[in-house]
Amino acid sequence: MAKEFPGWHGTTIIGVRKGGKVVVAGDGQVSLGQTVIKGTATKVRRLSPGGTNVVVGFAGSTADAFTLLERLETKLEATPGQLQRACVELAKDWRTDKYLQKLEAMLIVTDGAALYVVTGAGDVLEPEHDVAAIGSGGNYALAAARAFMESDLDAEEVARKAMAIASDICVYTNGNLTVETL
Repeated sequence: MAKEFPGWHGTTIIGVRKGGKVVVAGDGQVSLGQTVIKGTATKVRRLSPGGTNVVVGFAGSTADAFTLLERLETKLEATPGQLQRACVELAKDWRTDKYLQKLEAMLIVTDGAALYVVTGAGDVLEPEHDVAAIGSGGNYALAAARAFMESDLDAEEVARKAMAIASDICVYTNGNLTVETL
């Protein structure tokens, strides 16, 4: 029987595509049960495999997410300039590889044009309304961002306002943001 670990909670990641820009923002809180372990974690990273700029935000287990980031970077190096193909290849491996199947994380990935959510269920999803969100406060951030999308706010302002709302509602999300724009 697998060892049960206490529930790690925390993280809200949002991706917003608006006005020719894509912004990925993530909070900095990591919680173990009801205790905040760290408030300044960086869960949004910039990758540059083969000179391609890609921004990835992750929710879930940090070690699992870093394993996936390394795999994604390898896929991007093998398929330069083909973000969708790299994400699909990662999702296929994630779903079929017995080691990777145990990983508990989700990713939001962008190259500044495309925006995807990649899951361990084999999904590579492009959001319908140019907003994607994952993590414990993801639904709050998603709803808030969708409400702001028709405003005059730019992509970063939409992401920041949505994350502020999520951090007010979700106890596993804080307002200490990492924001990357492409």
